[in-house]
Amino acid sequence: MGYVQKVLQPGETLIYETNVSWISYVPGVLLLLLALVFFVVAGELFAWPLWDTIVSGIILLAALWFLFTAWFERWTTEIAITDRRIIHKTGFIRRDTIEMSVEKVESVDVNQSLLGRMLDYGDILVRGTGAGLAPLRHMASPLVFRSKLTGTSHHLKAPTPDQD
Repeated sequence: MGYVQKVLQPGETLIYETNVSWISYVPGVLLLLLALVFFVVAGELFAWPLWDTIVSGIILLAALWFLFTAWFERWTTEIAITDRRIIHKTGFIRRDTIEMSVEKVESVDVNQSLLGRMLDYGDILVRGTGAGLAPLRHMASPLVFRSKLTGTSHHLKAPTPDQD
């Protein structure tokens, strides 16, 4: 059971849940490919075979570090919209959580590069009355997140017929 499921209040409904995009693995995968290419090519170029093994090993360790940190960030980050609030949780041992009432949301800014649009990831900045959430970086499906959030906040702010 994740953090979001544990902190839902009685009667609170989970509307949308997302995570950090898979794009965070790209630097590690590119380094992994570089280590492989260097290991194959350097063996042919250098007379000292230990040299290419050492350099390839260092690049491989860096690649594994990047892959592990990307996996750990995805595993420990939870981003959710409920009918009452936005929840953003990061961390494992040291947990950082930010919550904002959906009623306090003023605007939702989505920043996507061309590659972000093609691969469906981007950064989101939620602005609220008096404060805002820290930018949510490399989120998967940011336009869906914005749509769900603005739809939820609009639904809460819409006047009911007996309020006229």
